[in-house]
Amino acid sequence: MRGFSFSRFIPENLPKGSFDELRTLFNELLNYTAGDANEALAWMNELDKKYHITRDEYGMGDFIEDLKSKGYLDEDRGDGGFKITAKTEQAIRQSALEEIFGKLKRSAKGNHKTSYSGQGDEKNAERRAFEFGDSLDRIDITQSIQNAQVNHGIQNFRLTEQDLEVEEMDYKTQTSTVLMIDISHSMILYGEDRITPARKVAMALAELINTKYPKDTLDVIVFGNDAWPISIKDLPYLEVGPYHTNTYAGLELAADILRRRKTNNKQIFMITDGKPSCLKEGARYYKNSVGLDRKIVNKTLNMAAQCKKLNIPITTFMIAKDPYLQQFVREFTETNNGKAFYSSLNGLGEYIFEDYIRNRRKTVR
Repeated sequence: MRGFSFSRFIPENLPKGSFDELRTLFNELLNYTAGDANEALAWMNELDKKYHITRDEYGMGDFIEDLKSKGYLDEDRGDGGFKITAKTEQAIRQSALEEIFGKLKRSAKGNHKTSYSGQGDEKNAERRAFEFGDSLDRIDITQSIQNAQVNHGIQNFRLTEQDLEVEEMDYKTQTSTVLMIDISHSMILYGEDRITPARKVAMALAELINTKYPKDTLDVIVFGNDAWPISIKDLPYLEVGPYHTNTYAGLELAADILRRRKTNNKQIFMITDGKPSCLKEGARYYKNSVGLDRKIVNKTLNMAAQCKKLNIPITTFMIAKDPYLQQFVREFTETNNGKAFYSSLNGLGEYIFEDYIRNRRKTVR
């Protein structure tokens, strides 16, 4: 018999009432409420009523007091509610990093080393014969002595240049990245929340770069009718607005930021539903949400070509499935000689992290 069989939903892995477990849930809810502590706590109260996530000896009031005393929550003097602190903002970024990067490690992805050997500061397992100009501190003494014993015998031990082996080093590239996030109204249309996973990925990527690659740079910009940069601390509060999609303005700002960076490796990551629908002409906005407007498309493609001339590849993470939009993204990608991923929302983080780490292995000379 064809059809669907429904059963009662029983949630798993709900908190057992400890502070740490409740705080994990609180942090996750903050991702969905764009950093609104009051709304997140209201959701937790509703969950507690239905699923009893607290204990009789440790209620929601105790949890809120602990959040305040431990520096995760402040009282908002303006409306009598609560607001999260910088400590919570960092905790949200860290939890996003652990969630996304943990998936990469489980799927055997996420190698941070470049594929180029040379002068660097991270050893790998490779060895090679000593060559003139190699630094003495890179000589593998143990292997070199073993080579001398094999080549000359223990009784007549001597160490020659031909016996020496050196440790190969992985060259660490420095990369400047601009992450562009579409905050137009279409990012929440059709019952699909696209901004929450985009926000989470941005926080995780920021935390990855700050902790693992401190010499890299990450700039985050958002684009709707206009484009503007935001700081890392603003990421938890990122929301969509009543905007069209001015992809051209986003690319123009991203290219301008990267033009001022001194690193060789530069790239743009763009998270979007793929449909440019707005341009700014002086003080006037030219908008067209019906299909793909040729005037808007041509100017956007011209900007992609300019980025190619500046040696700035654009990787587009497309989170809409419309065939005509995917066709535009293919044309856009070909113009820039970049890349495109047609990603589900669930896999967005893994795609971006894998591509970021893969790009770090490349050296633009």
